[in-house]
Amino acid sequence: MPDGLDFEQRLVALENELADLRAQEDSPQARERIARREEQLARERRRVYAGLTAWQRTQVARHPRRPHTRDLCRLLFDDFIELHGDRLYGDDPAIVGGLARFEGRSVVVVGHQKGRDTREKLARNFGMPHPEGYRKALRLLDLAEKFGKPVVTFVDTPGAYPGIGAEERGQAEAIARNLRAMAALRTPILAIVTGEGGSGGALAIGMGNRVLMLENSVYSVISPEGCAAILWGDAAKAPDAAELMRITATDLLGLGVIDEIVPEPLGGAHRDWEGTAEHMREALRRHLDALRGKSPDELLAERYEKFRRIGAFEEASLPPPR
Repeated sequence: MPDGLDFEQRLVALENELADLRAQEDSPQARERIARREEQLARERRRVYAGLTAWQRTQVARHPRRPHTRDLCRLLFDDFIELHGDRLYGDDPAIVGGLARFEGRSVVVVGHQKGRDTREKLARNFGMPHPEGYRKALRLLDLAEKFGKPVVTFVDTPGAYPGIGAEERGQAEAIARNLRAMAALRTPILAIVTGEGGSGGALAIGMGNRVLMLENSVYSVISPEGCAAILWGDAAKAPDAAELMRITATDLLGLGVIDEIVPEPLGGAHRDWEGTAEHMREALRRHLDALRGKSPDELLAERYEKFRRIGAFEEASLPPPR
């Protein structure tokens, strides 16, 4: 059973009660009690998830049981073959990528990979890639273009790793090179924010013809904690920062940063991987079909216009000084 967040304690209690009831003897009375408790649990989930704040959605996006790239590859694709290394320095486990088939069509898949237990989190560097991770992604992007295959990316990272070694090996250059390559890639790119979309570390594999977000994911230039520490000198004000930053899928759809929100099953993706994958499968099918008929020039022009429109503003004239 998924770990409960602070605001989910009532849900966890109901789930535990329901599990106890299901473990009891099978009788008409027990089945009736189970049905009533299931209905109560569904009502409570609808109530809780209908009113999530931006900070609560951030907590859901970071949930350790949320499906990661390797989980989604298993649920969505056939014949996934992972490729390793950047052919320059090494292999970064925080980025996973390779070749796969989606409903019979060949695709290239790239995504961030977090861990679950302490050992795996350390091995995956908490989903924060080094430069060699982004250069591995770039190698896969080049492969997709060479063979004319669409690219699907899964974005889920707190941000690029800011350590000294990463900076020495050209972290900023690796991210910038990926942005330039994705802007010019002559094949369809479909990016999906599945959890945290943190800063340039997310954008480095997030520049797509279509950018989607799972319902409870977040996408921002900085974490709420980092924003709060800068603005108010207190990371504990992260809930206030999250509200002001407009980082939720609903906010970003309204701002034109993303193209679509992919719904999650009631209670969040961490409670139902298969249901989440089905929603993602439908969205992937629809957008890949729409992009399939476009020429490389059309894909480039569409991608260029999409990102040029983000952040548009009107400049008002100021009154002359007195």
